[in-house]
Amino acid sequence: MSEEAALIDAAKDGSVAAFTDLVSAYEKRLLRFLRTRCVTHADAEDALQDTMVNAWRYLATYDKRWRFSTWLFRIAINNAARQREPGVEPVSDVADPGADPLAACIAASDRENLWLSAKKLLNDEVYTAMWLRYVEDMSVRDVARALGRTNVWTRVNLHRGRQALSAELNASARQEEKAYG
Repeated sequence: MSEEAALIDAAKDGSVAAFTDLVSAYEKRLLRFLRTRCVTHADAEDALQDTMVNAWRYLATYDKRWRFSTWLFRIAINNAARQREPGVEPVSDVADPGADPLAACIAASDRENLWLSAKKLLNDEVYTAMWLRYVEDMSVRDVARALGRTNVWTRVNLHRGRQALSAELNASARQEEKAYG
């Protein structure tokens, strides 16, 4: 039995310490994910708190056949949707601070540009699928499960999202090349 499975079993038996360890393992990833889906950082923190409360409340319904992270991100997606105000787009702040500020800044800039382009170009569900697959490194099956979609839908939309993003980035690169010679 893995350490995570043991923590889940202990948490299901009422261990607050085990649940706290589970929360610690996922909270940074979930907050970074929720930050791309909520308007403000405070909204993302509220959605994270709601996610953890709901995870504790419904932990008995977790099915061990699926990855715990998939179940947790599904809860987060639902909570982020409740935090969003109609007509207000979330600000993408996906940088993950690192030890070297300059390297972190350069990497964050490249990553933000990619994810900002993705946010503008793709619909919310395809953007979320791509985030879960490429940032959270979830399998296609887990992404499909987190979104409540089929594996086929997920594969097709990941492919379409990559194509659309590639075309947009190539067009931007051509425009920069023309502008700067």
